[in-house]
Amino acid sequence: MLACVAFSCPNLEAFEIRTADTAINRITGDELGRFVAEKKSLSNLKIEGCTHLGFLNLCSSSLSTLWLSDLYSISKMIINCPNLKEISLDFSRKENDSTDLITMVDGLGRSCPNLRNMHIASIRLSHAVVLALTSANLRGLRMLSLVLGSAIVDASVAAITSSYPNLELLDLSGSSISDCGIGMICNVFPQTLSRLLLALCPNVTASGIQFATAQLPLLQLIDCGMTICDPSVQNVHLEGDGLPNGDGSCELNYQKKVTNPKLHQMYQKLIIKHGQLKKLSLWGCSGLDALYLNCPELNDLNLNSCTNLHPERLLLQCPNLENVHVSGCQDILRGAIQNQVFNDFTSLEDQFPCKRLADGSKRVQVPRFLDQQPSCNEKGRTRQTLCAVHVS
Repeated sequence: MLACVAFSCPNLEAFEIRTADTAINRITGDELGRFVAEKKSLSNLKIEGCTHLGFLNLCSSSLSTLWLSDLYSISKMIINCPNLKEISLDFSRKENDSTDLITMVDGLGRSCPNLRNMHIASIRLSHAVVLALTSANLRGLRMLSLVLGSAIVDASVAAITSSYPNLELLDLSGSSISDCGIGMICNVFPQTLSRLLLALCPNVTASGIQFATAQLPLLQLIDCGMTICDPSVQNVHLEGDGLPNGDGSCELNYQKKVTNPKLHQMYQKLIIKHGQLKKLSLWGCSGLDALYLNCPELNDLNLNSCTNLHPERLLLQCPNLENVHVSGCQDILRGAIQNQVFNDFTSLEDQFPCKRLADGSKRVQVPRFLDQQPSCNEKGRTRQTLCAVHVS
C-alpha cells in the first residue's frame, strides 16, 4: 500500500492512516522509513496502530508534524527531522513494553531542535525520562504533554519549569505531582500558560487547583478529571487514545472502580474566580461536594460523574456557558444546574422540548425570548442566551 501511494502521489504533503477496531496495521519500521525518505514534500504524517514497527528510522527535511500511536517495544528510534515542529508518540499500555524512552527523548533533542509541541503517552514515563528530556536542547517547546507517567513527581516539575520557561500548555495527567508541583508551575508560568491538564493526579487537591486558577491569569482551559476523587473509590484504570485534541489536550477515560467502605469520606470544595477561563473539566471528581464558579468567559463545563456534588452548594456565575455535561450526576443536581444556567426560566421548559445531538446525547435548549433585548457585557459583545445541558 505504501509503495502504491508513493508511486501515485509524487508530491504528497500529508498522509494519515486510521485503523478500525478490528484492523491490524502491519507496516514495519523499515517500510515506513523508506516511504518518508522518498516523499520529499511530506510535511504531515499521522498513523494509528503502529504495533509492528519494531524499530523506527525517519529522516526528512520536510516533515513538520508526526503522530504515531500504539507504539510497542521499539528497539531503536531515530527521528532525524530538523524541521519537525510537532510530535505525538502514544505507546501501548502493556507492562512489558521495552522501549527505552530515555534514549528516545535524548535523541529527539539532538535531531529535532525546532520542536515546539511534544506529546508522549506511556506508562513507562518517569522522572529519569523527564531529566533526559530537560537536558536535551529543546528550548523552543511551547506545548509539553507527558501523559500516564505515574512515576513523574514534583522533582520532575522542577526540572520542567527550570528548562522550559515559555510553556503555553502543560499536560501531566496521570502523574504523581502534588500541590507543591502546582506551586512551581504557578511561579514560572503566570505570563505564558493558557492550558493546564492534571487529570487523574491523586496527590492534587482542590486547594492546589484553586491556587492555580488564582495565580495563572491567562488560563483558558484546565482539566482536573478524576483528581478530586471519593476516597472510598480505589483502583481506577486510566485509558486514552494518546492523540492530542485540537486544543492540545488528551482525552482520558476511567473504566473500573472498587469501593472500600472502611475509608473515611472527606469531601472538598472548589472556588474559582477567573476572568479568562473558557473550559473547565471536573469529570469524575466524586470527592467534590461544593463548587462555586465566577467565570464570565466560561463556555464549557464538564461535571460528568461528580456524584457527590450537592445542589445547595453549587453556584454558577458564568453568563456565557454554552455546554454543561452532567452525565452520571444525580437528577436533583441536574435540576439545580438547569435552574441556574437557564436564569430560572425552567417553568417554560415544556414549551421547548428536548432534542438529541448527533452523538445521541440529550440536549436541553434554553428558550430565546422574543421580547427580551440581548444584553451586552462590558466588552460590548452580545450575551450568550443559549446553553445545552448534556445528561447522557
